[in-house]
Amino acid sequence: MEANKSVTMFILLGLTQDPLRQKTVFIIFFIFYTGTVVGNLLTILTIKFSQSLGSPMYFFLFYLSFADTCFSTSTAPRLIVDSLSAKKVISYNECMMQVFALHLFGCVEVFVLILMALDRYVAICKPLHYLTIMRRQVCIILITLAWIGSFIHSIAQVILALQLPFCGNNLIDHYCCDLQPLLKLACIDTYVNNLLIVFNSGAICSIGFFILMISYLVILYFLRNHGAEGRKALSTCTSHIIAVLLSFVLCIFIYIRPPTTFPMDKMLTVFFTIGTPFLNPFIYTLRNTEVKNAMKIFLGGHRI
Repeated sequence: MEANKSVTMFILLGLTQDPLRQKTVFIIFFIFYTGTVVGNLLTILTIKFSQSLGSPMYFFLFYLSFADTCFSTSTAPRLIVDSLSAKKVISYNECMMQVFALHLFGCVEVFVLILMALDRYVAICKPLHYLTIMRRQVCIILITLAWIGSFIHSIAQVILALQLPFCGNNLIDHYCCDLQPLLKLACIDTYVNNLLIVFNSGAICSIGFFILMISYLVILYFLRNHGAEGRKALSTCTSHIIAVLLSFVLCIFIYIRPPTTFPMDKMLTVFFTIGTPFLNPFIYTLRNTEVKNAMKIFLGGHRI
């Protein structure tokens, strides 16, 4: 642990070193982040104050939007500010806090998507028992467990990061602090650390993706002969599957692989941490008539 004291801050190299491209980065991600915050907060407020959106699906959507807002906030503001800064410096403690926030809210997003798939499975495959199985108390317990599990996961990531000895090199070839770029700076053999990442973050992404794909395949099989009602439910599931593919495929690629880096890693992380939270409000509102109608009523009543 004493080796860590030789590094009190890190320098983020960001997405690009070109001044003109940095201004482009500022404009693009300022628009993306603003859209993410506005879109998700609008979804949160609509669900909070709408009497028609009281079902478990919207209960979970509320927390997905909250997690997306916080997930994007864990990286986007610093990326935006750093794009106009000559020297992108982040302190050691701030770096550890970013690792914690990134994994906490990212993991919550993963768990909430799983809970939303569970909700759709029960609603479509066991409709007569839906209100009994997915009653309010059960939903509260499930979302609480999701937060507890995410907290444990993020604490494990921070503990792993805190154990890394840094012997002077403090240039992070990334736009944010995460374990992979930090491992490249550590002055020890990080093979075991990489395995721990695969069995932690990688396992969460992979197992979650497997559970989701199985559940949606069962739902799609169940809906094959349900006519107009089935097509409506299929439309809802399609939007969920799009969100799942966007979130989990990138997560799996980033966290479950050998300890190597690729030139595309930074852009994939950008899309995973900033792009997906930006797209989720569109996926869950533009393809959902109930949310759109409730949002119109909310905006009309509050004159936003």
